[in-house]
Amino acid sequence: MSAVRTWAPGDELPPLKIQVTRTLIVAGAIASRDYQDVHHDAELAKAKGSPDIFMNILTTNGLVGRYITDHFGPGAVLRKVAIRLGAPNYPGDTMVLTGKVTSVEENTAQVAVVGANGIGKHVTGTVTVLIGGEAS
Repeated sequence: MSAVRTWAPGDELPPLKIQVTRTLIVAGAIASRDYQDVHHDAELAKAKGSPDIFMNILTTNGLVGRYITDHFGPGAVLRKVAIRLGAPNYPGDTMVLTGKVTSVEENTAQVAVVGANGIGKHVTGTVTVLIGGEAS
C-alpha cells in the first residue's frame, strides 16, 4: 500500500515547460472550435497588428488543467479554473507553468498558477481542485 500525498499551503508544484509550436496553437484552436483567423492564419494575424498567430484562451485553459491534474493525480477533479491572459503565446516560444498551493481545506486545494513565456506572463490564475475525489 503506497502513502497518500498530502498537500499544504506553500507547497510548490514542479514547473512544466511547454513548447509553443504553430501546430499546438492551430490544433488547440480547431479542437475548441475557435476559428478566429488570428489563431491559424499568420498573414491575417499580421494584418490585424499581431506579429504572428497566437494561442487562444481555451487552449491555455486546457494546458493549465493538464498541469494541475498531472500533479494531483488521476483522482483529481477540477472544480474551478479562473485565469487571465497577458503576454501572447507565439510560435517558437516556451511557456513555463508554475504553481503554488495557497490553501487546503479537507480534500480541496487552491493553487495559484502562472504561465510565463519569453515576453512575460501569459497566464495567471487560481485553480480549485478536489484531491482524490470523484466527479459528481
